[in-house]
Amino acid sequence: MPRRRSYDQYCAAARALDVVGDRWTLLIVRELLAGPRRYTDLHADLPGVSTDMLAGRLKDMEGAALLTRRRLPPPASASVYELTERGRGLLPVLRALAEWGAPALEEPRPTDAVRAHWLAIPLLRALEAESAGVVVQVTLDEGEFHVRTGADGPPEYGDGPADDADVRLRTDLTTCRALASGELTLAEAVAAGRADRTDRAARAEPAPVA
Repeated sequence: MPRRRSYDQYCAAARALDVVGDRWTLLIVRELLAGPRRYTDLHADLPGVSTDMLAGRLKDMEGAALLTRRRLPPPASASVYELTERGRGLLPVLRALAEWGAPALEEPRPTDAVRAHWLAIPLLRALEAESAGVVVQVTLDEGEFHVRTGADGPPEYGDGPADDADVRLRTDLTTCRALASGELTLAEAVAAGRADRTDRAARAEPAPVA
C-alpha cells in the first residue's frame, strides 16, 4: 500500500521510517505488544492523541501489514487490533529506543501521563539479567504489569497482574528509572530495600507451626 509520504531514499533506515516514522505509530506498537486492544483501550492509554489521528494511524498500520483487526466472538461485540509478526518484530527497536531514552527520565513532569505498563520495555534488560524464562509481576503505586522474560524466544509483557507469576516485585517509579538506566541491578534494589521481591517457592512454603 503506497504511503502518503516517503523519504524517497534507497536506504533501509529511510524505508523503515516511511512505515513507522509518523507520530504515534511506535507508541501504538508499544500498546499492542502487550496484546490485542480495543480502539477505546488504545485511546485511553495514548493520552494526547485525537480520535481522528488514532483512526488514521491504525488504518495506515493495517495497510502496512503491521497490525490486523478482528471481531471478537459472541458474546463480545467489539473489534480488537493486534500486531502481525512483522509488527511484533519492532520490539527490539522499542527496546533500543527505551534503553537510549532511559537516562533522560527524571521525575514525572506535572503534564506527564503515567501508565505502569509503560515501564515494561525499559525494565526488560534488568529483569532478564536476573532470571530468564520466568513471569515477573511488577506492582507500582500507578498500577501493575507483568513480563515473561525470554528464554527460547522474545520476551512478552502485558498490562495488569499475572495469575502464573513466578516472581512478584513491588517497587516505585524512581527505582524503575534506576533499573532501566542501568544505575541499579534488581539484586541491588532488593538488598537496599528499594524493591520487595517474592518468589513462587517462598509463597508456597507452609506457615511455621506455632
